[in-house]
Amino acid sequence: MSRIGRAPITIPAGVTVKIDENNLVQVKGPKGELSRRISQVLKINIEGNILTVSRPSDDKSHRSLHGLSRTLIHNMVVGVTEGFTKNLEITGVGYRAAIQGKNLSLALGYSHPVVIVPPAGISLEAPSPTSISVHGIDKELVGAVAANIRKWRVPEPYKGKGIKYAGEHIRRKEGKAGGKK
Repeated sequence: MSRIGRAPITIPAGVTVKIDENNLVQVKGPKGELSRRISQVLKINIEGNILTVSRPSDDKSHRSLHGLSRTLIHNMVVGVTEGFTKNLEITGVGYRAAIQGKNLSLALGYSHPVVIVPPAGISLEAPSPTSISVHGIDKELVGAVAANIRKWRVPEPYKGKGIKYAGEHIRRKEGKAGGKK
C-alpha cells in the first residue's frame, strides 16, 4: 500500500465533505468551497470525521492514483481551513511591485508596466516593493499564478536579477574570464 494513500484525512470542525456517486468531492469550510472529481476506480469512505481513500488492486495505475487522490483531497481540506500562500522576491535595480486595486503592477525593466489581474479566488499583496504574496484556497491555482508572475523575469544566473520564490536558491555563474592569452 502507498504510505501517503493509506494515511487517513482528519476533517476539522466547521468543514463538510460531500461525495456523490461519480466521486465528485465537495469540501466546504470557513474560507470557501472547493470541488474536484476523483477517479471512479478509487473508493472514498467517510466515517465520523475521518476520510480514507482505498484502491481496488495493486495495479500500477491504481497505485499511481491512490496517493495522488488522497493528497488532492487533503489539500482541499487544508485550503478551505487555512488557505495557501506563495511568496516571491524581486531582485534588481528598478524592479518593483505595487498593488493597484486588486491588480498587481510590476516594473521589470520593460518599456511598460506589467499588470497582472488575479483570477477569482486569488488575492495578491505587495508588502514591500520587492516582495509579492499570492493567497488563495486552491493550492494548484496559487502555484500557477505565482509561476505566471515569476515567468515575467526569471532569475538570471550571472547577477541573480529577476523574480524568484522566497527561499529559492539561484545557482550563480561566473562572468567572463577577462585576460590575455
